[in-house]
Amino acid sequence: MKFFPWLTIIVVLPIFAGFSIFFLPHRGNKVIRWYTISICLVELLLTTYVFCYHFQLDDPLIQLEQDFKWINFFDFHWRLGLDGISIGPILLTGFITTLATLAARPVTRDSRLFHFLMLAMYSGQIGPFSSRDLLLFFIMWELELIPVYLLLSMWGGKKRLYSATKFILYTAGGSIFLLMGVLGMGLYASNEPTLNFETLANQSYPVALEIIFYFGFLIAYAVKLPIIPLHTWLPDTHGEAHYSTCMLLAGILLKMGAYGLVRINMELLPHAHSIFSPWLIIVGTVQIIYAALTSPGQRNLKKRIAYSSVSHMGFTIIGIASTTDMGLNGAILQIISHGFIGAALFFLAGTSYDRIRLVYLDEMGGIAIPMPKIFTMFSSFSMASLALPGMSGFVAELVVFFGIITSPKYLLMPKILITFVMAIGMILTPIYSLSMSRQMFYGYKQFNVQNSYFFDSGPRELFVSICIFLPVIGIGIYPDFVLSLSVDKVEAILSNYFSP
Repeated sequence: MKFFPWLTIIVVLPIFAGFSIFFLPHRGNKVIRWYTISICLVELLLTTYVFCYHFQLDDPLIQLEQDFKWINFFDFHWRLGLDGISIGPILLTGFITTLATLAARPVTRDSRLFHFLMLAMYSGQIGPFSSRDLLLFFIMWELELIPVYLLLSMWGGKKRLYSATKFILYTAGGSIFLLMGVLGMGLYASNEPTLNFETLANQSYPVALEIIFYFGFLIAYAVKLPIIPLHTWLPDTHGEAHYSTCMLLAGILLKMGAYGLVRINMELLPHAHSIFSPWLIIVGTVQIIYAALTSPGQRNLKKRIAYSSVSHMGFTIIGIASTTDMGLNGAILQIISHGFIGAALFFLAGTSYDRIRLVYLDEMGGIAIPMPKIFTMFSSFSMASLALPGMSGFVAELVVFFGIITSPKYLLMPKILITFVMAIGMILTPIYSLSMSRQMFYGYKQFNVQNSYFFDSGPRELFVSICIFLPVIGIGIYPDFVLSLSVDKVEAILSNYFSP
């Protein structure tokens, strides 16, 4: 059982199972929907089983490694492996994708293609988190763009083609830099081109070249994460996408950028990272303030939530750039925490749109009375988003705070300044998230509509919301569950920075 290819099965099962959707009998959408949900569940259970029985928490090395020679000509391997940093995002992917397929129930047009794309995205998202080969990482990174583009352009709002084109231009543009960095690092090594992460981690480069590589990778991740000024595709995309796609975008897609930043830029290019990290911290603090100030100006509910995601990812950037144990662990915790909270907010925004058919906040109001359950759930997740103590967002932001304050790399005055600006960002967050709830749920606007009878949330919405709410509270009360996954690996990464 030790050499059983668990990871290969986890990565390829969804997309191969997705192909068989096209051969299912024409018995309506129900068969297709339940088939997709059961595949997602099997995949989630399989991942959980592997995590529980085949993964050692206290081992910072790569586990469950698989290595099959794929293309002999230039030493390209199908090389997969897990460690403490990648296991969290993989479990998050399984969890959110399963709930997103459950949330996609209202989709009835071309439902075969829709559910196939959801499963293809599943494989494309687990791929980058588990690959241990640079070119394989790039291929998986690209595999994920096509389903997102199609999901956007076929099942979106009125401006869906505009936002889908913007998304593909931004991400494909970023991927060019990623490919150049991958090929540059692979071919620089020795006489033999090597793409193996382990070999590249011990490779040293001239500082100028390392900075060029770092910058190329950084542009690719800045589009995905997003880092300002490359974030403008995100509000448009979220504003137009169907909410099940939004759950995957906010819950997992943005996290791939942060993961790449840790996995490639921090691990393989440590010298350049220590040069760039002060600039990253400045960008992160500016991003928190900028997005928190831009968010209240958005009329569209989903765009407002999208800007809150941009603001929250600023904490992840600061955590990664602090180069301390605490900061990096806080960044990883923020990745997981925001994955849950962002997905839940988009889900609730989408289900309320299904009921009232209004997108703009200034047209809404007074929904709390006819729809008390949705009001309760939305308010709870807004509280989680503004980092209420006892919920996961609070712990993550607090650990990032401590990380930047204890960082030996920066002087006292810059640290005080950055902490002060971050604190302003944390004060601005409740302003936009509570004003969003106020505009949606309070007032009397909706009662003037003739025959306005809205259904409150059904069992499906309650189930999805509670499933996401439990981990948010769980991580808030006992964050060690997530931190214990990454703590050994984070120490191993940071030993490159402070070793003489």
